[in-house]
Amino acid sequence: MSEERILLGIGLVVVLAVGSQILAHQLRVPSLIVLLPVGFTAGALTDIVHPDQLAPDFTALVSLAVAVILYDAGLGLDLRYLKGETRSVVARLIALGVLLTWGACLGLVTVLFDVPLTVAVMVGVILVVSGPTVVGPLLDHVRPTDRVRRILIWEGSLIDPLGGILGAVVFHVIVRSQDDQGFRFGTFAGSIAVGLAGGAVGVALLWLALRRLRLAGTLGTLAQLAAVVAVSAACDAVFDDTGLIAAIVMGMALVNIPGFDMPARRTFFETVVALVIGLLFISISATVTPKSVVPVLLPSLALVAVLVLVVRPLVAVGAAARTRLGSGERGFIGWMAPRGIVAAATASTFSAALVDKGLHGAEKILPITFLVIVGTVLVYALTARPVAARLGVVRPSRTRPLLVGGAPWVIDLARSLRTAGLAVLMWAGHARERDRITTAGIELAPGELLATVTDPETRLEGVTAVLLLTDDDDFNALASVVVQDRVEGPVYRVGPPPGSQGVVAPYTGGGVLFGAGLVRDTLAARHERGARFLVRPASEQRPPGHDTLFVVRADGRLEPVTEAREVAPAEGDTLVLLGPVPPHGSAGTSASGTSAPG
Repeated sequence: MSEERILLGIGLVVVLAVGSQILAHQLRVPSLIVLLPVGFTAGALTDIVHPDQLAPDFTALVSLAVAVILYDAGLGLDLRYLKGETRSVVARLIALGVLLTWGACLGLVTVLFDVPLTVAVMVGVILVVSGPTVVGPLLDHVRPTDRVRRILIWEGSLIDPLGGILGAVVFHVIVRSQDDQGFRFGTFAGSIAVGLAGGAVGVALLWLALRRLRLAGTLGTLAQLAAVVAVSAACDAVFDDTGLIAAIVMGMALVNIPGFDMPARRTFFETVVALVIGLLFISISATVTPKSVVPVLLPSLALVAVLVLVVRPLVAVGAAARTRLGSGERGFIGWMAPRGIVAAATASTFSAALVDKGLHGAEKILPITFLVIVGTVLVYALTARPVAARLGVVRPSRTRPLLVGGAPWVIDLARSLRTAGLAVLMWAGHARERDRITTAGIELAPGELLATVTDPETRLEGVTAVLLLTDDDDFNALASVVVQDRVEGPVYRVGPPPGSQGVVAPYTGGGVLFGAGLVRDTLAARHERGARFLVRPASEQRPPGHDTLFVVRADGRLEPVTEAREVAPAEGDTLVLLGPVPPHGSAGTSASGTSAPG
């Protein structure tokens, strides 16, 4: 292939990878639904999207790319956050899922595809994985209850690295058996030892870079990326694919070392991982030809049917036995096990190597895996939401706001929102403000709430809107940036005073509440002088001198008035208003009652 065609092919792969993810984001579907058919189509219709021609050793590049993805997944596995009954359910899901899926594939793949047992073993271990890169977007679309979401996200996060380890182990067992006409435990143990030793070396290097040299920000991110790639490449040079083990060990060990605080992962690292995922799926899908898919199409559909309708429900039943999970929760957990990036990448890596070794039937591993990924993702993407609704595990549309701040006017506003029918949660940093919130009878969020959301894997579970209402405008602006990606819903902040000289408050952050005439100091001053919040049906005429702050829709959705837009109430809605300062500064009645005459 000429240099011009190589450049054109690389450019097209990048455009397809990024464009597919953008399209998937706009459609609010997992990116796999777009990436897989786009890559497959590009490979079938063009002669330039062929990774084996664009890269001298595509398999080696895939192995390094998967190492980066698994390291990133490992960083999200802080076992301190896996607690209580969730831990036992997740552990059972993983243990039973691996055993039942692997066992079912051993029999089914051998019979359906006429391949030797070694190929069936390899396909089975590849298909045990799920993964948060697929499950997460599906759950964001479905919006199940917090407990169900937590269980499924933890299962996907843990099964990916475990599946990678099992895949590497099985691969080495098969390879050594092929090479030596018999399995030698010493050779196998040596390959595992290389991966573990490489992981230990990587942890030491990153501890030195991040702790001793205090590298943070861009340099800290680059150090992590370089260490993962270098260690994985070195391990693969000694024993094929042991770099995957090293990468997993590095990620999991670093995040679970007592007293070691990992720096927050920067946008650059997250961008690299997202780009790698897109490039891998486009490239891997392009290697799957229609000629290789057609012979295994019908048997693969049968395999998907068994995995979806039999294996996964059985896993869920066993995992939820003797737990407090309801029947709807058990049913939905039994209807959510899509395959994702690790399955595709390991299939591409291991199948190519096994084909080179001359293993009969190894050429079927990749098309089988490809079809199972497409089948499971499509089934769950198209049915998850109606199934969740039928089982009663969809989170209600009613907004649950988190109000951050403990000033008297903020607490009165929280009372008003609660009177309007919302389940309000509050958080404040100062002990005095937290005591004031508790005395007011409003639910108080955990003290470490905003500290934990700096972890990219953490979400504010159950919170569907955040209102940042503290007296520190810079805090409100900065927190709005940090919290935005950790909450399933909008983030708003109270406006800073005009002409504010804060460092960042006037320039960045979430949507600004209430408009220029109702900034923070104005709200606090009006409240201190006796103005009170008023909750009234939208059907009633708004009292004179009252400003509309929020509209609570009939279905419980909270829509605030912001600098950017007014909110038009409809029949059945409820208004939250701020009244005028009463004559002579006399206070009105409580937030849920009527205000003093204006």
